[in-house]
Amino acid sequence: MTDEPVHVIRKLEQALRDDDFAWSLMLVGEDQTDKLATLTGDLRGPHSETGDGKQITSGFSYWGIGPTIAWANATNDPFYLVMKAGAESFLRHWRKVRPHTDKTGFHFVSLGVGTGVKDRTILADMYRKNRDMFYIPVDMSSEMLRMGTLEPVRGLGFPMSQVLPVQLDFSIADNMGELGQMLARLVGDEPILFTLTGNTLANFESDLELLGTITRVLRPQDRLLLEVASTSSLDQTAADAAADEYQQTRAFAEFVTSALRYNTDLRIEDGLIDYRGEVETNDALLVKIVWQNNTSESMTMGLPDHTEVTLKPNDTILLYTTRKFSTERLKKLTAECGLTAIEHAHSGFRYTRRPSPFGLDLLLLAPEGAEVPNLLAEDIWSQ
Repeated sequence: MTDEPVHVIRKLEQALRDDDFAWSLMLVGEDQTDKLATLTGDLRGPHSETGDGKQITSGFSYWGIGPTIAWANATNDPFYLVMKAGAESFLRHWRKVRPHTDKTGFHFVSLGVGTGVKDRTILADMYRKNRDMFYIPVDMSSEMLRMGTLEPVRGLGFPMSQVLPVQLDFSIADNMGELGQMLARLVGDEPILFTLTGNTLANFESDLELLGTITRVLRPQDRLLLEVASTSSLDQTAADAAADEYQQTRAFAEFVTSALRYNTDLRIEDGLIDYRGEVETNDALLVKIVWQNNTSESMTMGLPDHTEVTLKPNDTILLYTTRKFSTERLKKLTAECGLTAIEHAHSGFRYTRRPSPFGLDLLLLAPEGAEVPNLLAEDIWSQ
């Protein structure tokens, strides 16, 4: 027997080795009672007919087992076009971007893990280049982490001892700062590829604030892979078409209302859900999905703390926000965050008889101070 202490993580790793029970290890970064209090407070917002009062912010749409299952069902709905087109184009886009990550062995931090299908593609390639890499999926929902983390490692033979799921709301600047410090202690100076795929950036109230929060933890040797939905048209017709795109999938409607269904006792009916498209600051299309009391009577909504809120006629609850970005909006966002585009891949939607202004873009970005190839920015954006 040796007197050398054995770290609890190492002992746990040994205990779980060759155990075929579906254990999951997870690092929890936040007190979940605080999150429930935040959700309850957001649902007490002021009266608004425009979706600017009561709200369910982005991470809470996926928080809990009910919304997680609803999300998984929505991703398999062929009428959910952004998700379908993203799954079809991602491998082609990644192959264009991948050569820029081949020379250096990166660690992989996935922000908003989703179903894990895209992570599996990235992880398979990166693991061949760096057998000692860590895979660190980050999400506010432990249920999403559980579901999304199993998919990437299944069949790859990726060691579970090198997987570290982190339950954390990465849209909060202090949380992201703490995550950055923890990662630096974990990997030292070795580079990290951060990913924000699935048009996740579009779901936050301020896309600039979220991108800035993420950028602040990037070191010169790190990279950010960003996937967004895009548009080449910025008129009201295109905004209405963007809203219709989400309205035509039943599974998405089940998902977008699930957080309200599982955290309140409010009656959910299709006729009370409204999909609203608008042109945002002349460089993006914004879609707001709201619950609205379109009856002539007030309603009451029971909250998780057993209090009630009165919803007067025309009052709204913002359920979900998404966007389609123009090239100008993406240029502005990356420039204000000090990010340089290294590679850019684009695919347009091809499902309609008439040309569609909508598509998906995948960007590989480097922070200020990074050594990047001598690329002309306009050439990158014109691809």
